[in-house]
Amino acid sequence: MEEAQSYFGIVDYVIFALVLAMSSAIGVYFRFTGGRQKTYKEYMLADQSMPVLPVAFSLMASFMSAITILGVATENYVFGTQFVVINISYVIATPLACYIYLPVFFRLQNTSVYEYLERRFGLLTRTCASLAFSLQMALYMGIVLYAPALALSAVTGISLNWSIASVGVVCTFYSSLGGMKAVLVTDVFQSLLMFAAVFAVITRGLLDYGIEGVFAAAKNGERLEFLNASLDPRERHTIWSLGIGGIFTYCSLYGVNQAQVQRLLTIKDLRRAQASLWLQLPILMLLSTSTSFAGLVLYAHYQNCDPMKSKRITNPDQLLPLYVVETMGMFPGLSGLFVSGIFSGSLSTVSSALNSLAAVTLQDYVLPFVSNRAMLGEKLTLISKFLALLYGCICLAIAFMTQFLGSGILEASLKIFGAVGGPLLAVFTMGMLFKKANQKGAMIGLVCGLIITMWIAFGKPKPPPHFKPVSVEGCVKNVNSTLKDWLSVGTTIAPVDVWDFENITLENSTYDHDIFTSSFSSLSSEEGNSTDGSFMKSAVPVNLTTVYYSKSGSNETNPDGQQSKSFLLNLYALSYMWVAGIGFFITLIVGLLVSLATGGNDILDEDLYSSWVIPLEILGFPK
Repeated sequence: MEEAQSYFGIVDYVIFALVLAMSSAIGVYFRFTGGRQKTYKEYMLADQSMPVLPVAFSLMASFMSAITILGVATENYVFGTQFVVINISYVIATPLACYIYLPVFFRLQNTSVYEYLERRFGLLTRTCASLAFSLQMALYMGIVLYAPALALSAVTGISLNWSIASVGVVCTFYSSLGGMKAVLVTDVFQSLLMFAAVFAVITRGLLDYGIEGVFAAAKNGERLEFLNASLDPRERHTIWSLGIGGIFTYCSLYGVNQAQVQRLLTIKDLRRAQASLWLQLPILMLLSTSTSFAGLVLYAHYQNCDPMKSKRITNPDQLLPLYVVETMGMFPGLSGLFVSGIFSGSLSTVSSALNSLAAVTLQDYVLPFVSNRAMLGEKLTLISKFLALLYGCICLAIAFMTQFLGSGILEASLKIFGAVGGPLLAVFTMGMLFKKANQKGAMIGLVCGLIITMWIAFGKPKPPPHFKPVSVEGCVKNVNSTLKDWLSVGTTIAPVDVWDFENITLENSTYDHDIFTSSFSSLSSEEGNSTDGSFMKSAVPVNLTTVYYSKSGSNETNPDGQQSKSFLLNLYALSYMWVAGIGFFITLIVGLLVSLATGGNDILDEDLYSSWVIPLEILGFPK
């Protein structure tokens, strides 16, 4: 293994600074050009003048955050390639978002998607749904800053506080100053950097091992898996959980999410907006599959000396940064390009959150209680800028607090984010597709859906997933020199005296599954779901032979070794990919039953319904 270097040199810092400066410059440019962000429509909706391509890139960039990029690569390294199947759900769900939800929002032309809920159901439904969105986004944008900064700082040596502050301040600056136009254009720039970071890893891997070598290593390491057709819902990833569960996740993000719909409304007409949503699909799939392949490159490089088992790193999200530092750190600027690409994922996600939260706060919490809106005039833009600035400060505060409050706030925020998406999607679906749905049904259904999804998300104990085998055979070679080299990799390396090679047993040890939480929580949160576990713990003893991270499958066992048949344990063991779907159907079914029991609905404004309205009689409900 090559010597690990943990520097982040002057050239790297210069590249990182240039990326931040470029993002800031875009915000300044749009502040002083065009309409100069003086009108509310220009600030929030870019005057509905945006081309199709920039919006497509922005939609993808908002979906793929930094923790998703790090997490997808780690997912393929640790669990194998089954996760790639989720791309099938993107193909299935895109027409649903395009032709069921988007036309309704375009007819209404509301800045906040939750205005629809007031017109369809009432103010209470709008307020509750909007509050749920605001809570999940406010917590999540802080995590999007903190998690990748923690992973990168541990390996590259860059200051954790400095990276959080610089990225957060720059993002707040250009978002509040340049409005939606600045956010969309910077997203294009940042998307290209994200691709550059991932393809730099792939290129180096192909130069070292070739495509056949990468796939051969993956096959030998049991990483190649695409057709797990198990019907057990406790299986972490199957073609069913990814292909079906991913549909609800995708629709909750691209169909009814404020950040994504607001972007689509920056395009002049529905047809072009639908074209943009279709265009982002291959861009998203390219980044998703290339990041997955980057995970196989990581495995090819570390197949004989796993960095987690050898205690070189303590966080699986550090795998990708570690690889870059070790294999490309000797080339000035490449580490800086990689870090810039990863943090670009944070910038794009946080900027979308700031803009959407400002819109929701103004439209849902301020304007409904203002009797004379015309009196505000141009003050609406000023208020929006202040709100974007305020949420930027909140984002920074949450990011900084996370390192002091420990795993609690991280874990809770990711679970809340995942549990909310399915029930909110169901409320919008109820309103657009079922004319008999009313506010009582929508509210009771939403509450029931949130209770169940929160229960599943926070319920414990969670059984550990079954990890793929890893090896530390190669770690024995040149022990004396190699261990000294490893000490250069940040502060995550254990002291030399913990290594007792003579007394290490050859038995498989059970790896604490909580150590992998940040990667897989980051996947699930971006995909609208969540997994259990605390943030990071220390590694456990090393085996000299091939070891498995866990000997457990999806079943919990009692002290006598018998499988537990407890309903609760089986409920908590459900794959996180089913959570959004479960929340969706509970909310929808309860909502429709309550609506029918309470007299149905008398709001018949056709603008509020999709052209695909479903008569309840088809589903077996009484007329």
